[in-house]
Amino acid sequence: MAKHNDLGHKGEEFAVKYLKEKGYHIRETNWRDGKLELDIIAETDNRLIIAEVKTRYSDYISQPTDAITNTKIRNIVKATDHYIKMNNIDKEVRFDIISLVKQQNSFKIEHIEDAFIAPVN
Repeated sequence: MAKHNDLGHKGEEFAVKYLKEKGYHIRETNWRDGKLELDIIAETDNRLIIAEVKTRYSDYISQPTDAITNTKIRNIVKATDHYIKMNNIDKEVRFDIISLVKQQNSFKIEHIEDAFIAPVN
């Protein structure tokens, strides 16, 4: 596995642990259907939480959240819509971003709730 992929995997594991400690129920991780993908699908307070995880070695040049472009948001929303329809889910959806920066043997974490709303077509 490439070094950056390994970091991303470790970051996602850390994010899952963090969410569980906060009382979230994890439904799925690394969900994929064709080209559609979602990092973490969780539930809390009768809401479906879609968490996009961004992990970096350093935030010196840019923040991990800078990688969340409008195109990425549209793809996350499209994947979420597909997931909801496939699983017949009737819950309010919240889109979060979990930003992780590697620090020695751990991560600095920033959890941004309601990071964006689904764009209206």
